[in-house]
Amino acid sequence: MTQRNRFNAVAAGILSVWLALSPGLPHAHAHVHANIPVNEPAAQSRIAVVIDDFGNGMKGTEQMLKLPIKLTVAVMPFLPTTKKDAEEAYRLGHDVIVHLPMEPVRGKRSWLGPGAITTDLSDDEIRKRVEAAIADVPHAIGMNNHMGSKATADKRVMKVVLQVCKEKGLLFLDSRTSYRTVVPEVAKELGVETLHNDVFLDDVYTRHHVLKQIGIVKKVLDKNKSCIVIGHVGMPGLSTSDALRDAIPELKGKAAFVPLTALLPSPEPFTAHGLHNR
Repeated sequence: MTQRNRFNAVAAGILSVWLALSPGLPHAHAHVHANIPVNEPAAQSRIAVVIDDFGNGMKGTEQMLKLPIKLTVAVMPFLPTTKKDAEEAYRLGHDVIVHLPMEPVRGKRSWLGPGAITTDLSDDEIRKRVEAAIADVPHAIGMNNHMGSKATADKRVMKVVLQVCKEKGLLFLDSRTSYRTVVPEVAKELGVETLHNDVFLDDVYTRHHVLKQIGIVKKVLDKNKSCIVIGHVGMPGLSTSDALRDAIPELKGKAAFVPLTALLPSPEPFTAHGLHNR
């Protein structure tokens, strides 16, 4: 079995056990591109769409990159198409962030992929791995966690991760895979720019569920000035990209599609919708 096939099988396993494994609910160096316009509706609300799990030629990669909106593309390091996906996303005018594999509360470590951050590592090893991941993803302006419900709840681990982000000038997006996350607390102590996810689009990977979650996004935008949403390539990739494409016209009537950097700082309290603890 090739490395790609092994990874695709692992990704399918991760997605299928999200619900079963969940213990609960869920820099500033921005670049500017002219080829993807940011719409400016009368309302001042803004939406940032983050798509995770690039880096292994997963299902929906091409479809996501060609959506006619501003995206933030989260690319996993050390995989066969890591550099290709990051370069293509950048060429198309999307922002790129590192999708850093981090230890979950439960589940096999083999699901994480290479270079994962686990809670048994020393501070020096964590720093080494974070720096290597950043170096492996071209054009990254930030980072978010892949899985990580255990690691993001560990203050020692997150101090090292966020300190490296600060030194490299990267923002950190907390995917909010656990209510026990210490990212806000540690980021405040260190002075690191952070944002957090509001809605998971495809924690259940069916088109029906994605459409339901898009409905929640609309409700969030009715009450708030901004909303960050996370979807994925891989098993739900085609369903998510299709649903997003169909929803774009109506969403543009409610909010401007913007990069994550346009939402710094994030003033709204966290309200996550969708079960996605990993």
